[in-house]
Amino acid sequence: MPQKLDYLRETASQTAGPYVHIGLAPGAAGFDIYRQELGQDIAGPNAGGERIRVEGLVIDGMGSPVKDVLLEVWQANAEGHYAHPEGGGPVEDGFRGWGRVITDFETGEWGFDTVKPGAVMGRNGRMMAPHLNLWIVSRGINIGLNTRMYFSDEEQANAADPVISLIEWERRRATLIGKRSDRDGIPVYRFDIRLQGDDETVFFDI
Repeated sequence: MPQKLDYLRETASQTAGPYVHIGLAPGAAGFDIYRQELGQDIAGPNAGGERIRVEGLVIDGMGSPVKDVLLEVWQANAEGHYAHPEGGGPVEDGFRGWGRVITDFETGEWGFDTVKPGAVMGRNGRMMAPHLNLWIVSRGINIGLNTRMYFSDEEQANAADPVISLIEWERRRATLIGKRSDRDGIPVYRFDIRLQGDDETVFFDI
């Protein structure tokens, strides 16, 4: 007769820990390990569209910057195509549509350069507004957090986006909007991610 296994306990959870940067972004942590570190060039030199910069902080429930965060970004190109066989169409040579950055150990600031993505066809046949998909891990986070950044200068597309439309409160929707400014002729979008509190960023269970 098979032995009953109902006495087994759940394996203890483990957060990303303080060493996540050594394995996933060693160059940014000061370790010269790889010939070419993954995640540094999202768009490549041949990508069309508007070149932009995205910057922000990850902020804890006490309002303080978290300084040991790793973020990954996935995005479409300016035509709304992902670098994937089922990504909707061709992408430029060198366009990865994926990147990885860590926060500054002193200030908590993070940032990356890319191109502004185009609108993307959703699984239900509805167009999704231009957006970036972000994944956040850090000490104290048991499961990576998934969120999106939409663009403040895409109000009409945002209003019709099927994902944003699922969020009932306008104040909560605002936590997904990167605010545009211009610096030296380059559009810069500010996107602070709040882990807890009244203005907690909307995270997705995917």
